[in-house]
Amino acid sequence: MAQPVLSKYIKPDVLTRLNQFKVLPRELVEGSLAGAHKSPFHGYAVEFASHREYVPGDDLRHLDWKVYFRQERHMIKQYEMETNFVCHLVLDISASMRYGDDDAQKLLYASRMATTLGYLVVEQSDKVSLTLFDNEIRASLTPSNNMGQIIRMTESIDDARAVNKTEIAPILREVASQIGRRSIVVIFSDFFVDLDDLEDSIRRLRYNNHEVVLFQVMHHDELHFDIDGMVRFIGLEDADQYLTRPRDIRDGYLEAMNRFNESLEQICDHNGCERILCDTDNNLGETFALYLQRRMAARR
Repeated sequence: MAQPVLSKYIKPDVLTRLNQFKVLPRELVEGSLAGAHKSPFHGYAVEFASHREYVPGDDLRHLDWKVYFRQERHMIKQYEMETNFVCHLVLDISASMRYGDDDAQKLLYASRMATTLGYLVVEQSDKVSLTLFDNEIRASLTPSNNMGQIIRMTESIDDARAVNKTEIAPILREVASQIGRRSIVVIFSDFFVDLDDLEDSIRRLRYNNHEVVLFQVMHHDELHFDIDGMVRFIGLEDADQYLTRPRDIRDGYLEAMNRFNESLEQICDHNGCERILCDTDNNLGETFALYLQRRMAARR
């Protein structure tokens, strides 16, 4: 069972496109393994633990020159009691995420993003957790850096059913109450929620010094509304239906959508968060590669 489910969410071509990138925290982290990320702590008695390959942005003071002269490889020394990080993935499985067909469905696209990011984090020996939610938490996996975590993630996602409305604010507050040390919290959703409530919950995460990343996953139709003919719009999270010509309401719809996205962007700017707008028509590997490239450049 595990292999077919895994292949549904993890695509080899996407991993190949991303194998040159590392998921690196932008801010100070707290952890138990050293060398990969900056730590807010100083003065620890540390002992050498292992090596890992150098990546751009690493402190050159930790290069092991003996290894370089023997093998001509740039290796970083890792020490006990320095840092690793935990990446908490929070995935919206509400009914509005069902929109779209095949690979362009929002929930499938967001699920592939979450599992791919989780794979990258685990591969570099950091920990990842997963929370699935709609109007309440539907599944939760505690942090692990074992590759079996990715199989557990894909199985949990595949078992989920998108039928209820989104209630993101109380979910994020609950997640915040369960996270101890500084972490990265990555949220995958269309964010069709009350933005004031969303901002309150983001503020709590930021107050606790967590890094927050919002992947806003939208279908091409939602972003551009280039739909023709007479169309019946059926609500995914309520019973409302509307029969209309999209061209008659396109300008008003796009104006409202632009206001919504601008408000969400302002919330992220005000609270020091990242927001990445994802069109499900775009190649997932390219979307991720551009983001990770910008992230690594900003860290340097």
